[in-house]
Amino acid sequence: MTARAAADIHRDAVIVDGLGFGSDGYAGALREGNVAAINITVVDVTGDFEKCCDDMAIWCARLAAPGSPWHLVLRTGDIAAARAAGKIGLIMGWQNMRPIADRLERLCLFQRLGVRVMQLTYNERNFIASGCLEPVDDGLSAFGRRAVAEMNRLGIALDLSHVGERSCLDAASSSSQPVLITHANAKAVSNVPRNKSDAAIKAVAATGGLIGTSVYGPMCWNGDGARRPNLSDYVRHLEYIVDLVGIAHVSLGTDFPIVGDLSKVSHIIERTMARYPGAVTKYAAAFGNDVRTRYLSDCASPAELPNLTAALVARGWREGDIRALLGENLIRVLARIWGG
Repeated sequence: MTARAAADIHRDAVIVDGLGFGSDGYAGALREGNVAAINITVVDVTGDFEKCCDDMAIWCARLAAPGSPWHLVLRTGDIAAARAAGKIGLIMGWQNMRPIADRLERLCLFQRLGVRVMQLTYNERNFIASGCLEPVDDGLSAFGRRAVAEMNRLGIALDLSHVGERSCLDAASSSSQPVLITHANAKAVSNVPRNKSDAAIKAVAATGGLIGTSVYGPMCWNGDGARRPNLSDYVRHLEYIVDLVGIAHVSLGTDFPIVGDLSKVSHIIERTMARYPGAVTKYAAAFGNDVRTRYLSDCASPAELPNLTAALVARGWREGDIRALLGENLIRVLARIWGG
């Protein structure tokens, strides 16, 4: 296919990004990249109940503002509705269930407020599970198993991206619904703490779930300090996972910041280094601890997502498989979890 054909595929595809790690409400780059909907982390990953409520209130106000570019996604049909209205579908997501503490009834509260994806924990241990940077992973707690069952009942998707190995396997075996890894790659290709083992990838796929492959630089990096990772490194991960579990079990989860001014997330980048040095120290030493270099050299913004489609076309990917990766798989699985 030609470059024109790649552009046509990207323009016509329904693109659903499985993870944007935060946003100031700016939607311009998503429009440039033709993103139809995105799971945005709408609350601080280290926040408690009060902080979570404050952060969600900000998003409620953004959605209600005149001329808002956002349309709240509660069911998968809302993605098409958002696109028809010329808006971006907002899937409200969390990356840490710390705000519920040990209060199971809070899950119902936040589901009613619009949260549709929750990551069990973020790198560390909480009441539910252990994170991927804990020295010991004891798996799901008894409370965690009850939380998984309640999330299944309420139609809240389980995200296991930053969850530890045993906790990830426990969650997959405990869930009656498909589970998601919204933004991680293959540990067998790049052995970094945030990537997932073959066992974890297979366990997620066995639930009918998805592995959201990411363009986040540290998870695509081959360890060469002289070369920042690019789309060829991402495609290595993607094709490894496809070979392992099949095209039906992959999706896209960029882990991009969705902001108009990158300086607004500089504190998050600095916090990542200070609080979770094991995840990024070597990468930052090679390329700098800056959000601009945390992503692939040729795909560092939602506006550059057409480059990803072009790379897959150049690799000989079939159009149907490209569309499945970019959004159709995620829409299908979310419809099953959400009940429509």
